[in-house]
Amino acid sequence: MKPVLQVALDLLNADRALAIAHDAVKGGADWLEAGTPLIKSEGMDIVRQLREQFPDKTLVADMKTMDTGALETEMAAKAGADIISILAASDDATIRDANTSARKYGAKLMIDLISTPDMIQRAKEVEKLGVEFICIHIGIDEQMHGKKPLSLLKELVKHTSIPIAVAGGLNSETVPEVVKAGAQIIIVGGAITKAKNVTEATRTIKKTILEKKTTKTVLFKKYDKTELKAAFMMVSTPNISDAMHKQGALQGIRPILPGFHMVGRALTVRTMDGDWAKPIEAIDKADKESVLVVDVNQGRTAVWGELATWSAKLRGLAGVVIDGAVRDYDDLVKIKFPIFSRYIVPNAGEPKGLGEIGAEITCGNQTVRTGDWIIGDDSGVVVVSQEVAQEIANRALDVKEQENRIREEIKQGGSLGSVLKLKKWEKKIG
Repeated sequence: MKPVLQVALDLLNADRALAIAHDAVKGGADWLEAGTPLIKSEGMDIVRQLREQFPDKTLVADMKTMDTGALETEMAAKAGADIISILAASDDATIRDANTSARKYGAKLMIDLISTPDMIQRAKEVEKLGVEFICIHIGIDEQMHGKKPLSLLKELVKHTSIPIAVAGGLNSETVPEVVKAGAQIIIVGGAITKAKNVTEATRTIKKTILEKKTTKTVLFKKYDKTELKAAFMMVSTPNISDAMHKQGALQGIRPILPGFHMVGRALTVRTMDGDWAKPIEAIDKADKESVLVVDVNQGRTAVWGELATWSAKLRGLAGVVIDGAVRDYDDLVKIKFPIFSRYIVPNAGEPKGLGEIGAEITCGNQTVRTGDWIIGDDSGVVVVSQEVAQEIANRALDVKEQENRIREEIKQGGSLGSVLKLKKWEKKIG
């Protein structure tokens, strides 16, 4: 079969999904997928609506069935689905029963290999069960850690003769390589459904499928560990806080001058109130583009001022964060260097040399270690542990992409409440 573009509608609300589907079809989408979140939210009614509004399009119901194969396949097929997804982790009996049901109602099965330990072996087994499609699927949570489907695809094409679908963070840069590697069903979600212009995004990706040539994408890509600074530069501290489930914000720490977007890895400093020796020593020990994070235990005597700022700026540091006080405000404003602190005062202390550099500290009631990522902007400062930085950077980008799409829908005449269907999702009490 020729490669086809399947647009995954992984949304929560039917009206948003249908509007995006119409725009995607205008852009050249071949297949439409009622995604698992959408089906869980709206039930089989969304499959019926998609079938009614797109009678000539192949409709995929991403059921992710793992039990009661015949029942769920019948349910989706009767609602109008042409293809129903079953998890490869299902028992063979479930897949056989689902396949019998699918044939009875004129539908086909797609076996989803998501999180299957031995994908190659399982693909061989399910092919013998008579299914029509196999899907290599890197889940959204796996994508956040940088996992990609290409290497699995290159291996799987050697072991199966049935059409292979590929899903997992695909965009205009990565689609051509999976087509060249043998994918016949290209499943794209966020790169289309979160785009400002869904029709144009669909048209662009369809073109990359046909021409097998990449087109640069800014968002809608997942960043690896070597690209984290670039990723964090693209998102705000509120984006990052949302990605961390409201964690990571340094409490009470504010920029002394607005307009900066500070990103760097921490070099930690612990000192006493008014003792500015260790913060100054740390400037000379810090790598370029790092951020000094100073724990003064919320002291109100300055440990930082104009001369320290000039020294840090000329050394190439990305900024400084102080859970305590700074002074020389008028001069700091003129220097234009990212400084975040709890207090601004006139009085400074003495260089006594107490404290240490590089130890685990507490800043803004958050634990900070040397090497953690520090991001600061006009909203404040967040710390991202180095162990989860890749995941959080990608999740923050996902948050930003979601907001970009919602903003466009508001501009088109909606309101935040109507777009998100707030009343529908309010927690029911009593």
